[in-house]
Amino acid sequence: MSELPRKAVTRTAKLAALPIGFAGRSAWGLGKRIGGRSAEIVARELQQRTAEQLFKVLGELKGGAMKFGQALSVFESALPEDIAGPYRAALTKLQDAAPPMPVSTVHRVLAERLGEDWRELFASFEDTPSAAASIGQVHRAVWHDGREVAVKVQYPGAGEALLSDLTQLARFSRLLGPLIPGMDIKPLIAELRDRVSEELDYGLEAQAQKAYAAEFADDPDVFVPDVVHQADQVLVTEWMDGVPLAALISGGTEEERNRVGQLLARFLFAGTARTGLLHADPHPGNFRLIKEGAPEEWRLGVMDFGTVDRLADGLPSTIGDSLRLALAGEAQEVYETLRAEGFVKPAITLDPDAVLDYLLPIIEPAGAEEFTFTRAWMRTQAARIADPRSPAHQLGKQLNLPPSYLLIHRVTLSTIGVLCQLNATVRMRDELLDHLPGFAAASTSAKEDAARSSA
Repeated sequence: MSELPRKAVTRTAKLAALPIGFAGRSAWGLGKRIGGRSAEIVARELQQRTAEQLFKVLGELKGGAMKFGQALSVFESALPEDIAGPYRAALTKLQDAAPPMPVSTVHRVLAERLGEDWRELFASFEDTPSAAASIGQVHRAVWHDGREVAVKVQYPGAGEALLSDLTQLARFSRLLGPLIPGMDIKPLIAELRDRVSEELDYGLEAQAQKAYAAEFADDPDVFVPDVVHQADQVLVTEWMDGVPLAALISGGTEEERNRVGQLLARFLFAGTARTGLLHADPHPGNFRLIKEGAPEEWRLGVMDFGTVDRLADGLPSTIGDSLRLALAGEAQEVYETLRAEGFVKPAITLDPDAVLDYLLPIIEPAGAEEFTFTRAWMRTQAARIADPRSPAHQLGKQLNLPPSYLLIHRVTLSTIGVLCQLNATVRMRDELLDHLPGFAAASTSAKEDAARSSA
């Protein structure tokens, strides 16, 4: 019997204990308020205790719990500092580490998928995994032709564990909402469920990674390891050295953090424009800073193409058009563009100026020559949208997110979350001008305005 299903009862019990704990703390909080403590202080203590239990449980499990924890970890920047601080290390661990499966299980999977003579494919194979995450773990090895490779082995029963965990988490998603201000947890879990079969298919992942590796071969800014061999539940790719982003977040220099932040923003837009594929799992565990040569020559190493969005024409031009119009202050045009694309439903009528006021703080990085992404900025945006008394909160509830934009929206928010964790200063506008359809017209317009002014 495979390892993860054998632990299904234990997994379900641990996840089921979460809402019970939440309910108990809510009762505790009510008692404290009756006893005279302020609602704000009590709410903060509840949030802190909830975060502690949640991250502890997610950190102990693989499967969907781990996947959810990784997706949630990039939004750590939105948490108040006194809550985020104590759990930052736990969140960072979620990004690229989990308890490994036994060596005997690894060998059994390799024998089943690569053949009983699987060892002949490798000049050497390290039994101790170099990384272990939500649905598989990675072993360092040397391929029979001398190339250093990474061997990703899927956990037996990973599919059942993913679906079971995400179903369980969905049942009490409402209770998780207050943990990350301004974030709706339910669509995140639903979207992770929708992507389960795709992520488990290493054949699809190999296709996507080959496409990226071919497009970025010899690229001065981005390195994608090529695929060496693929079989069901096993994926062998070129080995990639580099500094993990988690290490840069916790102790990188300003130069390192700014360089990798710029490259991360570039990859978000250039990767999709050049391949027609959106890398849809942008948590820090999937990126490395390759420090070869001078700082301006350092490259971004990218791994894990298990989740991608297929966008043959690149990112929708509506995004670039809306950004360009909003930065130009064209409230009515922005409103009409969003309505035409389904962000405003036909039955809803909104004030165009209010919509513009809602957008401008969020898109501030796109309007500046360079912008420093900070946790404080992220917390301000999250609090503005989460506060029920805020006009932004009231307007945001009336906006709609079309299904075709769900994954794009999450990837963009996740990337911004990582940039805030890095505290990186980034020339975001440059990347948008170069790679986002519909946005470059802003540059032409600005140049024409400048020419008219000088004349």
